[in-house]
Order: sequence, then C-alpha cells, then structure tokens
Amino acid sequence: MTRITVKVDGTNYTDEVEPRTLLVHYLREQVGKTGTVVGCDTSNCGACTVHLDGVSVKSCNVLAVQVDGGEVTTIEGLAQNGELHPMQQAFHECHALQCGYCTPGMIMQSIDLLNNNPHPSEQEIRNGLEGNLCRCTGYHNIVKAVQQAAGGAK
Repeated sequence: MTRITVKVDGTNYTDEVEPRTLLVHYLREQVGKTGTVVGCDTSNCGACTVHLDGVSVKSCNVLAVQVDGGEVTTIEGLAQNGELHPMQQAFHECHALQCGYCTPGMIMQSIDLLNNNPHPSEQEIRNGLEGNLCRCTGYHNIVKAVQQAAGGAK
C-alpha cells in the first residue's frame, strides 16, 4: 500500500492505496465521487474525464499514486453555492444529453476545451471532444451547449 494525499473538489484526502489502483476507482470507491463514471477502462470513451491540476485527464488512464500532492476536480465539484457551472447549465438548457452516461466526461472535457480556446468554431469543438464518445445524441446539442457556454450560441 502507498499513502497519497490529494485535494478532491476542494477537500484534502489522505489514503492508503494499492499502487495499481486507477484514479477513477479511487475517486469512486474511496472518496465517494460516483459522478465520475467507469466507461471502458481503456481510455477510449472519456466518460471518466476529470481535471487534474486544471487539465482534463481520463481517470481510467491515471494511477491514483500519480496524483499524490495534486488537485482533482470532478463533475461533483463544479457547482458552487448551489449554482450549476455555466457548462453544466448550458448542457441542461441545450438538452445536450440523453442517457447521461457520457455527460460528466463531456462537461469536464468541454470546460478544458474552453479554457484553452475560449471562442472555438464548431469544428474546433468537435475536434476538442473527439476523445469523448456519446452513443445517444449525435453530438449536435453537445456542440450547441459548448457554443452557448462560450457565449457564442447559435
């Protein structure tokens, strides 16, 4: 076992983990952040995307021991004072989900996309989300939501 200390959604945690424990499993099973979902365990779908030190990562592709001393933000850490994050609000208003399974990862990746490119074109949004799969929506409303959150709703 290895001791790690990590800040998750603003709260510090110190835990013993097996060195092989994936970040997604640590977040869900030890920290209780079940909004971060397990999709594929192979980094193909992006459903488990979180922010690690401000950058989106697929948490099924990161070991918990690698985040020692780091800061993780999950989908559950976005809302502040009962108010949805602007990206969460845009997904809600644009009906950018159906089953909702990919939504946490899509939102986290979309926030990172706008942090790097505050005014992306539709093609830049599609390219920025290509590592996150949705099997329900066809992406049209997801793109609309990202445009709305960027202030460029069409």
